[in-house]
Amino acid sequence: MKATEIKNLADTEIAEKLKERRTELFNLRFQLATGQLDNPHQITSVKKDIARLHTEARAREIAAARTQA
Repeated sequence: MKATEIKNLADTEIAEKLKERRTELFNLRFQLATGQLDNPHQITSVKKDIARLHTEARAREIAAARTQA
């Protein structure tokens, strides 16, 4: 996912995508451990997606806190 795609998502959609990506990362790590993973770069890609989702969620929290203060 690109950062621009993530910025267009609603808060609930970000939470859903984050949950999906964490599950996907777990499955990829399991495949790596059992020797069934074809492309190890997928793990890096999913980790970066998780970081992007966390970054956007935190940016929205900070923006909401600023508007309340």
